[in-house]
Amino acid sequence: MTEILDQSDLTDRAASLVEAAKRAGADAADAICVRGISLSAEVRLGKIEETRRAEGDDFTLRAFVGKRSATVSANVLADPAELAERAVAMARAAPEDRFAGLAEPDRLRRSFDDDLDLLDATIPPAAELTDTALAAEDAMRAIEGVTNSGGASAGWSLGGMVLATSDGFAGAYLASRFSLAASAIAGSGTAMERDYWSEMRTHRADLADPASVGRKAAERAVRRLNPAKFATGRTTVVFDPRVATGLLGSLAGATNGSSIARKTSFLRDRMGKAIFPANITITDDPARRRGLASRPFDGEGVRPQRFDLIRDGVLQAWFLDSATARELGLSTNGHASRGGGNPSPGPTNLTLAPGERSPDQLLADIGDGLYVTEMIGHGANLVTGDYSRGAAGFAIRNGELAEPVSEITVAGNLGDMFLRLVPASDLEFRFAINAPTVAIEGMTVAGQ
Repeated sequence: MTEILDQSDLTDRAASLVEAAKRAGADAADAICVRGISLSAEVRLGKIEETRRAEGDDFTLRAFVGKRSATVSANVLADPAELAERAVAMARAAPEDRFAGLAEPDRLRRSFDDDLDLLDATIPPAAELTDTALAAEDAMRAIEGVTNSGGASAGWSLGGMVLATSDGFAGAYLASRFSLAASAIAGSGTAMERDYWSEMRTHRADLADPASVGRKAAERAVRRLNPAKFATGRTTVVFDPRVATGLLGSLAGATNGSSIARKTSFLRDRMGKAIFPANITITDDPARRRGLASRPFDGEGVRPQRFDLIRDGVLQAWFLDSATARELGLSTNGHASRGGGNPSPGPTNLTLAPGERSPDQLLADIGDGLYVTEMIGHGANLVTGDYSRGAAGFAIRNGELAEPVSEITVAGNLGDMFLRLVPASDLEFRFAINAPTVAIEGMTVAGQ
């Protein structure tokens, strides 16, 4: 157990890569070592389908020669000098990039005084994961109407990063993940419906009870039986929290600094302007305790900044790494993501703040509309903002959920949709990106 959690060897290897790059002629360099270990068990119909364990370390060196750079990676680090020489030779042959370079030294994190509580040192045995998955599936299959199983799974993983730079930064962290999922099938023949439920947490104690995960999957599947058609027209669409996160994902893509620099975002000219109603706040918090995307430093060694992406409906910031920030004439806000290769900007724990009305009150105020529980496809064009996706869910009739509906297309433009978004009060932190139930009026729905 101690050996798995000990990153001192990786820290030494990262430092040796940077030193080797400098000896080979690099003007600057950074090295990351990423450790990943995972264990999972999958069951179906009361039997073990698969038990899987994987582990490995990845080493990535980025070398700079002037404004030229190159990145090389390896799974096994036998000779740091060989990897360094290759990186420097590639960098000398690369085209110049006037924005390339390490993060500014004064932006690097020098102390680690916050407690993100990302590591649960418990390593569950495979038998325990199997029992957990079986318990979820048993509870799922016990629900009336469930006729088959799509399976259940339980997993554990440990991931982390070591980063060293030629400017003197050295840092490391580890984070644990515990997951549980179940997939239920209801009905028979051509009238079968499938749905699922899943949970992931950094600490095992925070993970939901296996039986509750199985029941939720089953109840969602059974409720979808015998779907009807939905009339084509314009209506208010309510997004279940599980699918409302997709709207935040689209927003994150459109506010990614690299998209702004390339002029491939429909929001590129909207900084400082209202793009949501005045009561909307959307926050990115890299330091949320036990957050699934929390981290003490970003992929360049910069302390990540917590900020409101949207405050009182107004767009406040882009997601930035150092190179993108330089291109835009700004300063990085510590949102460089990096598993290997070059850094790129992206969100961490992104959250839409809840509204004042409960989901039931929101439905009552709507009267008639569409409640979406599943989206199909990736129909969001972030260049134009055009949005069109397949959907399934329930009709809203007289302020309550009515019959299930399917084979629907929901369409609009993200710019217009954001301006009409109304959040409910049911926010839960289940993912890295989280949103409550949201309603958007005036959307186009194509059904029968």
